[in-house]
Amino acid sequence: MKTTALPQLETSSDRSSPRAVIDTLKRPLQDLRISVIDQCNFRCPYCMPEEHYPDHYTFLKKNEWLTFEEIDRLVRLFVSLGVVKVRVTGGEPLLRKDLPQLISKLNHINGIEDLALTTNGSYLSEFAATLKATGLRRLTVSLDTLDKKIFQMMNGRRGGVQKVLEGIQKAHAVGFRPIKINVVIQRGMNEHTLLDLVEHFKGTDYIVRFLEYMDVGNRNHWDRRLVVPSREIIEKINEKFPLNAVAPNYTGEVASRYQFVDGTGEVGFISSISQPFCSDCTRARLSPDGKFYTCLFASDGIDLRTPLRSGANDGQLLDLIARTWRKREDRYSELRDSRLIKTGTYKKIEMYQIGG
Repeated sequence: MKTTALPQLETSSDRSSPRAVIDTLKRPLQDLRISVIDQCNFRCPYCMPEEHYPDHYTFLKKNEWLTFEEIDRLVRLFVSLGVVKVRVTGGEPLLRKDLPQLISKLNHINGIEDLALTTNGSYLSEFAATLKATGLRRLTVSLDTLDKKIFQMMNGRRGGVQKVLEGIQKAHAVGFRPIKINVVIQRGMNEHTLLDLVEHFKGTDYIVRFLEYMDVGNRNHWDRRLVVPSREIIEKINEKFPLNAVAPNYTGEVASRYQFVDGTGEVGFISSISQPFCSDCTRARLSPDGKFYTCLFASDGIDLRTPLRSGANDGQLLDLIARTWRKREDRYSELRDSRLIKTGTYKKIEMYQIGG
């Protein structure tokens, strides 16, 4: 079997801002992911398993969410500290009423170089044109398989794959380029369908990215035996569609990039389990209720909503954000096999609360 190694490539492209604050491991604050709602219309077992989140589950109340004005103010502060990339997430962000209004606000903030949104695609047909018109620049859509039955199994039997495909097509029609398709691969579930996705999107300007099944949160019954390492996925794709590794677009890019040898597109691989990338992580996260998290696997967040609503001025908020980042030492994925984590005593925030 021919094996293509994951790339160990350097790039001259560096997004580091001269104003960026630096953490204890010399990582700048450059990316901010904003979860605008903790609700979702899917119940994907690896994120929000239905046995823990039934229809009657009590999510945050609306008055607990940050308002769009509050998000706008905080984002401006984060940008002043070095953030250049902003991604809106959920839950399912398109469940947040009037979301295009927030996109418009964020689009008018000087210093944001990239404004993106991650969605499960189920409402994309309805919102794609408005999101484009209000300034959204990039889209990532979660789509774990094209198989209708497996799709239902992987989203809690809610919604159909055709609706997501229609949303992707609509987004493409209104001008989103490129659209990234995120695929979580689980052994025994959907690994046998991954070539269908590759073949479906090959020859287009869509970029399919395969994610290793991660131990996000505490309730998704994560089992390392269900992880399909990126190397195995690459080998499988390379056997049918030969690949070449290419350099990352910028320092800290989480996906290893490969192009088809015949020039008909690109695929990516996010290898949080087999090849942790903590050393390059520049991402902060903001929850719907205004907590600032410095890692996807964090246990606790810093409350920004209380000082925000209690009259804190910009200087005080800036100091709180900067001090939190400067103390940051998170590298969960590199420590995954440590005794603390293995014994199950390490509790993490759930993914739907802070986005992926």
